[in-house]
Amino acid sequence: MFSKRFVMTALAASVAAVPGTRVTADLADGIVGGLVGGAVSGIIVNESAKARERNRTTTTTTTRTYRAPVDSVTRQQVREEQTALNYFGFPAGTPDGVRGRNTRDATAQFQAHMGYPVSGYLADYERQFLISSYYRAQSGGAITSQIIAERGQGTRGLLHAYRDEATGVRPAYGTGPAPAPAAPSPVMAAVPQEAQVPQATDLAALPNLLGGGGDGPSLASHCNQVSLVTSSNGGFVTEASMTDPRFALNEQFCLARTYAIAEGETMASGLKGVTSAQMEEQCRAFGPAMRDHVAALSLNPKDEVIQQVRGFVLQTGQSPAQLAGTAKICLSVGYRIDNMNVALGSSLLLTALGEEVYGELIGHHLKEGFGTTRRPDLALAWYQGAVEAVDNGAEPVFAPGDAGRVDLIRKAALQTSDGALQSSGETVQPASSALPTFKLD
Repeated sequence: MFSKRFVMTALAASVAAVPGTRVTADLADGIVGGLVGGAVSGIIVNESAKARERNRTTTTTTTRTYRAPVDSVTRQQVREEQTALNYFGFPAGTPDGVRGRNTRDATAQFQAHMGYPVSGYLADYERQFLISSYYRAQSGGAITSQIIAERGQGTRGLLHAYRDEATGVRPAYGTGPAPAPAAPSPVMAAVPQEAQVPQATDLAALPNLLGGGGDGPSLASHCNQVSLVTSSNGGFVTEASMTDPRFALNEQFCLARTYAIAEGETMASGLKGVTSAQMEEQCRAFGPAMRDHVAALSLNPKDEVIQQVRGFVLQTGQSPAQLAGTAKICLSVGYRIDNMNVALGSSLLLTALGEEVYGELIGHHLKEGFGTTRRPDLALAWYQGAVEAVDNGAEPVFAPGDAGRVDLIRKAALQTSDGALQSSGETVQPASSALPTFKLD
């Protein structure tokens, strides 16, 4: 008891001996130390928790997919495919120029309908048949309606009808009446009535069904036949696989025709205030305006014809750029409506204006006799001019992605030429008819 009381007394004495400020300071230091230590500990704990949370959080990586830009020509070609697919009952959606799922599905349906390999993507010969069939149906008028009624498959029946006609198969009519024997062809339907029926019995009134103006052999039908053979062969002839140079050139002719139509359609889509009918009517002026120059193709060598056409260009009063743009549009129209004078006149102007690659078209026409007398010997110089232009750096306008096309044409053209270049006939004076002009921005 005594010892306990002694200890308590000593403790009280020691506390009383310590200065008050020291106690207060020690107490304050203890509180501050506790607060600071607690705060630091809290920060450390919080940061550790955040670090653990970051480690547990899945890292999100943003993937950027690069999409190559689609050029205007390709977009217009896809838009043209979509329009044709929709017309023939294969729903491709709005013709926006984008080859999406709807377009691929519609393409696959078309391929299945025609018996082509189903891939959802058109081979060149499949596209050529589809597009040429569409334009033929559009220009067929009453005949198109008659075939649709006879086939009983809607517009899809037109595709089989055109295929059968191209292969020489007798049409298989449906429940409708048989066609009238005197029904005009789609080509002759576009010829003015006075040009089809003689107005008198004298020599001046005799009809001339092969005199130009679109009433000669149908290039559209020819290309349909070529497309079918290409399809049965499994694709286009290449330089390595070529056994028939004339057929190889025919394939390239029809392919170039398709590209020319697409290019002109792209340019025409930018015209303001000009309807399709007005454009077609104006482009028909290439017929009378360029008729003499087109006739000279089968008589005079290339250089002489080009010189005459350049003299004609100077008389038009139009700038070369304006005239070239108009010629490209009218080239498309000429092939679309199967008017060889318009197509040949347009390609002649383009070649004379320095765009030598279009001379290939003239070579094809001379080789096969569409719109002019068949002259394979004169065709060679036009082929050579086009090939040399590409060799010298000119931009290819027909199937630009086919690197072997130029060598194929060079080889096939040499093998199908019938001798050296010749020159005959009289000098042709420039025509005085007025050409159309489209204002191109």
